[in-house]
Amino acid sequence: MSDELYMQRALELARLGSGFTSPNPMVGCVIVHNGQIIGEGWHKQYGGPHAEVNAVAEVEDKSLLPKSTAYVTLEPCSHFGKTPPCADLLISHGIKDIVICNTDPNPLVAGNGIKKLFDTGAQVKVGVLEEQGLELNKRFFTFHSKKRPFILLKWAETADGFIAGVNYKQEQISGKLAQRLVHKWRSEEQAILVGSRTALHDNPRLNTRFWPGKNPVRVVIDKQLQLPQHLHLFDKNQATVVYNFIKQEEQDNLYFVQLQEQEPLLLQIMQDLYRRNTLSLMVEGGTFLLESLLQSGLWDEAIVFKSKHKVLESGIKAPNMINGRLSDNQALGSDQLLFYRNN
Repeated sequence: MSDELYMQRALELARLGSGFTSPNPMVGCVIVHNGQIIGEGWHKQYGGPHAEVNAVAEVEDKSLLPKSTAYVTLEPCSHFGKTPPCADLLISHGIKDIVICNTDPNPLVAGNGIKKLFDTGAQVKVGVLEEQGLELNKRFFTFHSKKRPFILLKWAETADGFIAGVNYKQEQISGKLAQRLVHKWRSEEQAILVGSRTALHDNPRLNTRFWPGKNPVRVVIDKQLQLPQHLHLFDKNQATVVYNFIKQEEQDNLYFVQLQEQEPLLLQIMQDLYRRNTLSLMVEGGTFLLESLLQSGLWDEAIVFKSKHKVLESGIKAPNMINGRLSDNQALGSDQLLFYRNN
């Protein structure tokens, strides 16, 4: 059970990087000598030292490393990116026992790190707590396997199934706890998408003002560029991508991306976000956009805030066809929190 226990600790460390490592994965590393942890670390932010670097740096007596075991949640990288290869780091310190949770799907690694370790005579064990590792880095694995961002849908609906009032009137449906939680989620995703109706009627900021985290890239669909420029989306306070059929243009923190009218709109958007190295996308659009993604199968998870008491009786109906499984059901103040997965 010791391998599982140390890998569990490495996964806990990896999770500390949530919201800061994208488009890289979250990675944790634990170094063990004679049953004692002598070094541990995690990938703290994109462009910074990797987990293995931080763990090795924490080991006070480097002479213990050749007699130690390294537990890493993801296959050590084998290429030069923002930092040197971590496989080379482990080799240079003579670490001969390496236990890995998941292999890296990135084509730049994809088994090369493991091969490099094997070629030096290291003992490498792969697949310890594999399912937990896949869950932790589901955004990273989805990005590389499906060649698109991990897509998270989110909306709030009343007890009688409405997402907005008559004529798209904005209504406060979920409570304050839900609002803070959504801002926390925003800080953990790379981008956030709305349609033109939501942009026009709600005038959202799509930032993380109620949570101490980074702002996501704002994404809006405005096919004919009809949205007024006074909206918060165009204030240039955070990077914003506008998908449209009219023009291709870059301004300060504002990017207009021209799409082809004859090609599937949503597919083009996902392909462009993939090219932009966007690991994850949160969708806070209206019913039309949400149902379009649900019907096309372009989603991975959906989170629904269902009010227990708020009733509208009329207005804009919430999406009612989720072709997925209910994975969790929680209470959050006066709201019911429903989690769905597309599998």
